[in-house]
Amino acid sequence: MKTNHQVTKHCLSSSINSKTLFASAFLTAALLLTGCQSTNLSSHPNPSSTMTKNQTSAAAKTALATALQKQRRQSFSYHSNIEINNEQQFANVTTNDQVASDYPSEYCEDTHDQAYAALLEQAEGQNKDVLNTEYDAQRTALKNNYLECNAAYEAWVDHQYDSDIAVPPSYQQLFDNYDSKIKPLEIKKSKLLDAYWFKPLSFNAQGIYQPMAGRATMLASAQYQARNHHSSINQPIYIDFKNGDIYLWADNVAMFNSSMLDDALGTKWQNKWLKIAMDDGTLPKGFGREVIKSHFAAMDETFETVPVSQFDYVAPNTLASLSPKLPAYQLTPMLATDTIIRRVQSAESYEQFYQDYMRVFYDRISKQYPELTQTNASDQSENTTSDKFTSKALVQQVLAMIKSQAEGGDETEEGALPENTEVQELYGFDKRGQLKWQHLRNELLSKTKAVSGTSSKGVTVDMLQQYSAISHQDMAFPTLPSDVQVPNASNSIDARKYGKELMQYYRDGNGTFMGKMIFSRFPTSIEASGAVD
Repeated sequence: MKTNHQVTKHCLSSSINSKTLFASAFLTAALLLTGCQSTNLSSHPNPSSTMTKNQTSAAAKTALATALQKQRRQSFSYHSNIEINNEQQFANVTTNDQVASDYPSEYCEDTHDQAYAALLEQAEGQNKDVLNTEYDAQRTALKNNYLECNAAYEAWVDHQYDSDIAVPPSYQQLFDNYDSKIKPLEIKKSKLLDAYWFKPLSFNAQGIYQPMAGRATMLASAQYQARNHHSSINQPIYIDFKNGDIYLWADNVAMFNSSMLDDALGTKWQNKWLKIAMDDGTLPKGFGREVIKSHFAAMDETFETVPVSQFDYVAPNTLASLSPKLPAYQLTPMLATDTIIRRVQSAESYEQFYQDYMRVFYDRISKQYPELTQTNASDQSENTTSDKFTSKALVQQVLAMIKSQAEGGDETEEGALPENTEVQELYGFDKRGQLKWQHLRNELLSKTKAVSGTSSKGVTVDMLQQYSAISHQDMAFPTLPSDVQVPNASNSIDARKYGKELMQYYRDGNGTFMGKMIFSRFPTSIEASGAVD
């Protein structure tokens, strides 16, 4: 099964790259259909002995592959943390990359004002009056520069209508490319965003993974902590792999559901789980098991083709020198590590890896279940609205999207990582070769680098996931009462059953205004899918 770190990585990258979104969405749903099946490990040597005897790139790749495969069948507790910052977005920006004003029409005046303010500061620092004769040459130069700039701007404006008007080449280039320059407002917004949003905000997830028991839990949370403000929201999630069910904490959506759809809900969902059955019986028998096998096989096959040059061993003490600095919360456990393996990919290889993975995965599923990947146009036209919301129909739609992405479809400029971006992954091991944590760093480039080719860095996303033995004394969901730690028939609401009851409620003429509008437009969608939130 995909680890939470891998799923988190896919989810975050999907805001940049739609390939990962489709793969992650499909696999997340598919893994809920049945229990994770253990697979045979490849004939790799013991990772501990590999690390101690040989620290070549090839050995690093082999040891990492073995550790990740071994983790598939182990039970463990995990904790994930995501931190975002843009401290270095404008750290290395040169004067050629930024301009003094937000608009070209104000450039000359703002440039002059800033230069004159600098001259004033210089004079004050020398305890002199800026109007003294010794500053005459500098004041004259500032005036002449302004007049030259203003004349060039007016010529540039007129040049748009009369190509015969000459504009000094340096000003022609400046004003022609003004939109690509970094503006003062952009720098201000970036600093405010970092101070008032990125720094106080963090995302966390903790839980347990027990493949042999057929269950996993996740307590996902987001926190915002400033000097006089502290907010936190939690979403408990319980996954029953054996029965193919996922449970969400119903309390979190009860108020929204009550006000928007079900005005008769009252407190029925208080301290309750919302059960969502992923397979309504329309999928082929054994499909979930085959999805998991195909996922593992595709990951292994794709990983085998990765160049060994992407992997190496790094000393733990080098982590403190990374730029931008790792979050202190993440760095502390990472430093207390015996062995670290690093993988660095370019933007091109990062995207190619997941495209190759989706291609292999799709090929295996399409051969095993051609009825899910080969659709007949006449059959589609005969489908009712409710047929389009069955588990089989939804899987068919996702597989079609995966096929499109595997073939390189729907590529847009916004959907790809900027060139020269590096994606770095770090893996920490103890003395026994046991994987203790994974760290992913994405450095998303700023506008300057994407346009002008400078080395400026933008937003940095750091994700750390730590692994440990399961402590049976700890509750899976510390924020929930003890009697609802494990979902059952008495403390959960069946979403499919509830959806049918809600539909009948509206057929009888009841419901909210918003709900009636939704049901009139999609008369069978909610009943068929059981989705109420």
